Amino acid sequence: MLRAVMLSAFSRWSPARFSLLSAVSAALTLGGTSLAQTAPPAGTSIGGILPLVSVGEKWPQDVESYTIRISPQDAGKPLGLEVYSPGFNLKDYVDGRRDEGYFGDELYKKNEPFDTTFTLSGPGGTVLDRRFGQNREHTWESLFSGGLGAGTYTLKVNSRGDGKNSFALRVAAPFALETSDFTVNARATTPEPLLAARLNVTADWVGQTVGLLNYDIDGPQEAETFVVQPGGTRVNLTPSDNGKTATDRFKITPELVGEWQIFIRVLPTTRQYSNAVRYSFRLNDKPVSARIGGFDPPTATRIANQLFVEVVDPRGRPIPGASYTLIGDSSVRPQLPSGYVPVSSTLVQGTGNIVSPTEVRYQPGYNKIRFVARAPEGQLAVDAVALYGDQRIALSGVPFEVAGRTLTTPATVPLAPGDYPVTPTPIPGSTLTPPLPGRVADEVAGRVTIEYRVLSTVTLITAPDILNACDVTQLVASARTDFPYRLPATLALNLPTGWSSDYPLETSGEFSGGQPLRLKVPVRVCRSDTAEAVLNPVGLRTTGAAKVRSPGSANVTRSVQNGARASLSKSVEAAAQGYTVTLVFTVDSTLENVRLIDPLPAGNPPAVRGPLQLQGSSLANVQPRVDGDAIVLSRVIPGTYTLTYALFSDQPADRVVTSPDLGW
Repeated sequence: MLRAVMLSAFSRWSPARFSLLSAVSAALTLGGTSLAQTAPPAGTSIGGILPLVSVGEKWPQDVESYTIRISPQDAGKPLGLEVYSPGFNLKDYVDGRRDEGYFGDELYKKNEPFDTTFTLSGPGGTVLDRRFGQNREHTWESLFSGGLGAGTYTLKVNSRGDGKNSFALRVAAPFALETSDFTVNARATTPEPLLAARLNVTADWVGQTVGLLNYDIDGPQEAETFVVQPGGTRVNLTPSDNGKTATDRFKITPELVGEWQIFIRVLPTTRQYSNAVRYSFRLNDKPVSARIGGFDPPTATRIANQLFVEVVDPRGRPIPGASYTLIGDSSVRPQLPSGYVPVSSTLVQGTGNIVSPTEVRYQPGYNKIRFVARAPEGQLAVDAVALYGDQRIALSGVPFEVAGRTLTTPATVPLAPGDYPVTPTPIPGSTLTPPLPGRVADEVAGRVTIEYRVLSTVTLITAPDILNACDVTQLVASARTDFPYRLPATLALNLPTGWSSDYPLETSGEFSGGQPLRLKVPVRVCRSDTAEAVLNPVGLRTTGAAKVRSPGSANVTRSVQNGARASLSKSVEAAAQGYTVTLVFTVDSTLENVRLIDPLPAGNPPAVRGPLQLQGSSLANVQPRVDGDAIVLSRVIPGTYTLTYALFSDQPADRVVTSPDLGW
């Protein structure tokens, strides 16, 4: 649960006074990364505060800047960023006189405005921006107590007006405030040494030079500054003169590796109530950060103002990575992870008003605010179909992977907005093109359809495939696939002219892997030709042929003029288209106008005789011509003559052979 606590103190306090040994011991025994000191001696109300300070005018550092680093493993942990005395206390220094509880606020021009703004920003922009004006008390405030995402955050402190504002900062463990250049306020009311910073010297610095710089101590009569190195060795630092910088350089040896503590002590010879001093740390003249800040609140202080902020989902669970932003000192807004959608805001306890689901204004006091947001979520519907011809057949139970999960189609998966690749499982007997990633938007369902294009085959077997005219053969058409899902189909046979069957030439059914679809049909074949098998709805085709032996032949022999003899034989062979007719005419005498009678087979449409081709004696004047059913040879001499022509007829083979005859 993400919570912020804003604290204020009403009581005044007196500065603690303790020895150098106590200060060093307190600094050395700190367990966390903040610089909070150990408890003060009995009877005192504060211990170990070395105030930081923001100077409004005439100072080389216009804006004080501190860094807070949040590692991924510490993201979301309460930051606990708190400040003591962030505003300018008009009772602190009035008309050049110190009031009881003096902390270091000084206004050099009476009755002029002075304010200080604290701004925390990070990777996501501004986290808080609070301005503190003038008041008449030192308050203890919580700037930001909630968790933040991993990254580097910067706290900037900027004062406006002719004066300076002293304050103290701390953060909760395991966090730390770091900076390479900062200003502290050394007060005459606390002459004991106070810790300014801790510098961690690491082993990789050996051989390099560390520079410790101080600015504007105003000379050795005002204050002394020193560093306590590993092992407890104290080394005095050079106090800077008025408006000048003093630098002390150290060549790092292995013995100097460890934590260095930098202190400042105001001397009894000081001539001023407080003195702003600027420290800078360098490694080979480049800025290097040290840890600063830390304080114990004055004793007897009472928490008066608290702000608790919850950022939860609709079920009341804290949203990981969520935080909030303070706007001034009266408004709060949630900071939501990317894509989260605000639902509502509620002032659970306290006084204020709801501006919107992303802003609540509150009044000082005890306030508890709850922001509700929901994770962005849509849906991705995934289904699968088999593409089979012009059909899209829905497939169920097909495994696929999306967003690291394995599911089966059809499925609807709740997902955050984004693009999600869908990895389908290959199916035997099909080809697959990987689908485009599914796009999910908030409250919108995306869709991905996995398309499997089915592979199938069709075969046609004719057995026997060589037979006598008008004998019966069997045609077996088969549709096969390795696709495991059942596919509806129609298997049909197309028979050529001269082929016939009394059985159905079409069947409908389903087939799948290991279960073919078959059509068996006995067919009477009266001529050589090819049948066709068609698989629908894919329009897949194949053929099967059968060859018919020669339809037959006929012969005739006649005695002609003067005892001469002539013979005529006729044979018919099946051809690719129709038939080929061969007439062989043999004669032993010279004859005129011989008529070879060759009737065409009857039928509708009528048969057609193709062009005549003649082979015979080159000395004869044959000149064949067709006269009705006769082929007339004008003059032949003894010898053999062969005539061939193509016969085009739809009649089966057993009806195309007609008996020839001779005449003259």
